[in-house]
Amino acid sequence: MLIIPAIDLKDGACVRLRQGLMDDATVFSDDPVAMAAKWVEAGCRRLHLVDLNGAFEGKPVNGDAVTAIARRYPDLPIQIGGGIRSLDTIEEYVKAGVSYVIIGTKAVKEPEFVGEACRAFPGKVIVGLDAKDGFVATDGWAEVSTIQVVDLAKRFEADGVSAIVYTDIAKDGMMQGCNVEATAALANATSIPVIASGGIHHIGDIQTLLDARAPGIIGAITGRAIYEGTLDVAEAQALCDKAAASRKP
Repeated sequence: MLIIPAIDLKDGACVRLRQGLMDDATVFSDDPVAMAAKWVEAGCRRLHLVDLNGAFEGKPVNGDAVTAIARRYPDLPIQIGGGIRSLDTIEEYVKAGVSYVIIGTKAVKEPEFVGEACRAFPGKVIVGLDAKDGFVATDGWAEVSTIQVVDLAKRFEADGVSAIVYTDIAKDGMMQGCNVEATAALANATSIPVIASGGIHHIGDIQTLLDARAPGIIGAITGRAIYEGTLDVAEAQALCDKAAASRKP
């Protein structure tokens, strides 16, 4: 399992939101590239970028920062979400050197777009499913649908989606642990690899994810915890590597 540091971009700065609220943001740095360097030096093997302005406006807003990070670390897998709602936007990010694009709101409102994107950019598409009480939320978490997360995830199995980033809104930014039960249930219900997101506070939360023994969980995104120092990226990744080694036959 990979520990994936999150860099959330708002107005060109690195921030963290509580429960997706744009007016409840903590600014951690005004230099996204320097922040990326910090996590790379800590040994991360993938970065999770979010264009928060883009998520609300429906189009990329912090593209320059994303491009700068991708150019600085051309060999590092980078995934980007927020406002990705057209093939042109995906193409721009792929050309900029981004490894994966995360389709969120558009995947819920127009599921057929996911298949179209996967055909145009094979191996590059991740679906972001954000949930509240098991139901999918959209538009920067401003709207909650009547669609069950597991039902929607299964719809994408035949499309060639690389992974699903699953976030429990109630947990995000609250540092009270992620929703392990729901994350494991999703991973066990679909053939698509799942990346856990939201609520990770300390090393114990990583251990709990590992203890779920859901092989479909391939990564855990962490934000506020690593910025506030309650979780060490290198230590968490070492724990994951040790668990993986112990399970090899």
